[in-house]
Amino acid sequence: SGVVVVGSCNFDQIVYVPSMPKTGQTVYGSKYMTGFGGKGANQAIMASLLGSRVFMVAKLGNDDVAHSTLANFERHGVNSKFVSQAPDTASGIAAITVTHSGENCIILAPGSNLLLGDEDLEKARETICSCSVLLCQNEILPSITLSAMQMAKGKGPLVVLNAAPAPAAAPLAAPL
Repeated sequence: SGVVVVGSCNFDQIVYVPSMPKTGQTVYGSKYMTGFGGKGANQAIMASLLGSRVFMVAKLGNDDVAHSTLANFERHGVNSKFVSQAPDTASGIAAITVTHSGENCIILAPGSNLLLGDEDLEKARETICSCSVLLCQNEILPSITLSAMQMAKGKGPLVVLNAAPAPAAAPLAAPL
């Protein structure tokens, strides 16, 4: 039972600016913030805050971001036993620029998120197949998202796909 999230974990670095810089221009920011992000990690934290038992399936790098992310999951009651770390790889980060009017520009360096693989899903198979809800999104490899959804098909979980960010290429044409 509970919620399983198969997805991304990122560390966000946010700079607030009066306007978006043009190519080659330097713009001074008025405020700098950092925080935990990634659509998958955000889904997991929010589901936990709403009272669900949550398991995260993800791949982190072997860096300070990974250690902080794992501590953040622990603080918020998210079970991270299916979160592994890839050696010699950076965790995902997002550089976010936000104007005073709310426009934003995001540069995502997915890092270890793209190393989440079928072997990671296999380790979580029993939990994925017995959960109440499987949450996925598009910040990991589409083939892994599809594999997770196929794994859950017919086993009982309600499968929810947050189709953001929109893929640059056409999604995989494979049956669920």
